[in-house]
Amino acid sequence: MARQNYLFTSESVSEGHPDKVCDRISDAVVDAYLKEMPEARVACETLATTNRIVIAGETRGPATITNDYIAHLARMAVKDIGYEQDGFHWENCDIAVHLHAQSAHIAQGVDAGDNKDEGAGDQGIMFGYACRETEELMPAPILFSHKILRLLADVRKSGQEPALGPDAKSQVTIRYADGKPVEATSIVLSTQHLDPTLTSADVRAIVDPYIRSALPDGFITDATVWHVNPTGAFVIGGPDGDAGLTGRKIIVDTYGGAAPHGGGAFSGKDPTKVDRSAAYAARYLAKNVVAADLADRCTIQLSYAIGIPEPLSVYVDLHGTGRCDEAKLEKALRDVMGLSPRGIRQHLKLNNPIYERTAAYGHFGREPEADGGFSWEKTDLVDELRPLAG
Repeated sequence: MARQNYLFTSESVSEGHPDKVCDRISDAVVDAYLKEMPEARVACETLATTNRIVIAGETRGPATITNDYIAHLARMAVKDIGYEQDGFHWENCDIAVHLHAQSAHIAQGVDAGDNKDEGAGDQGIMFGYACRETEELMPAPILFSHKILRLLADVRKSGQEPALGPDAKSQVTIRYADGKPVEATSIVLSTQHLDPTLTSADVRAIVDPYIRSALPDGFITDATVWHVNPTGAFVIGGPDGDAGLTGRKIIVDTYGGAAPHGGGAFSGKDPTKVDRSAAYAARYLAKNVVAADLADRCTIQLSYAIGIPEPLSVYVDLHGTGRCDEAKLEKALRDVMGLSPRGIRQHLKLNNPIYERTAAYGHFGREPEADGGFSWEKTDLVDELRPLAG
């Protein structure tokens, strides 16, 4: 039996964190290609350091997407995040673009042909997870960590809290009783501030009300331990203080360590890459299983081989909370949704330019949007799945 009483911690990072700056730029490139050509192929990696951005990778798409345009997209992303500091400024940082054509040997395995469907863009394993801890069917620690940083970003950008800078990290430890989240035992926040005279206590006074509003009533108590900017001054932030790379925050992007991760990053990849699309599909299926009341917790694993359309395996674990047979559910999930790369992209409408917005504050637990953004958060399979529980 799973433990019922324990502490669990998850962290998040803001859109101004160096790695998230890189995720944002890489996904802006993906969106640019998909907007011009929905079947474009993109694998884009970004490096950011002091006043320098390097963009590299492989693409196949329209010639209208030039290196100059990609550099412009990077500048606009950095501007929107809010970097206008001496060591990293959207207007004058040096940007080098080194994108080249997709390998023909990869294309031959992925592309559809006369007698074959589109194959997976790579081998790999992908996981999806859902649970009843929050309304979003997400683990509580990662959801609250994201909410703290998103609130702080909103008030920073609106001008309500001009002392805050773009770079920040949060961490929330939750106490579980009888398997349910009941309180926050500790909160950690490190946030960049633009006024070098501010102390940790000053920053604590600024962020305190926003952190309290991000967590449910009663979760923060007199016993909650706070660590706000515990090392002191945090004025030098972003890529000027610490180099960033695309794809280094994969646990932040998913479930905060509360569920397995296949190891592949999402950002910078078009939806033929199953690292991204199949992880979205696995979350979609797991969320619908829990929303259909077939279980209180659900983990789904999918696996693929490069060039092969159908998944090699579909695995379901209901963690002892299930109200249906797991083997039967594995078969049913294949029936309610095509799990080839093409089937996933068509079902979730993933060929739209919807990815730049996913680059910060988590790919899961978000609201589905009218243009197809976060389509994997819909619960529109509930009626099809519910009969499995009788």
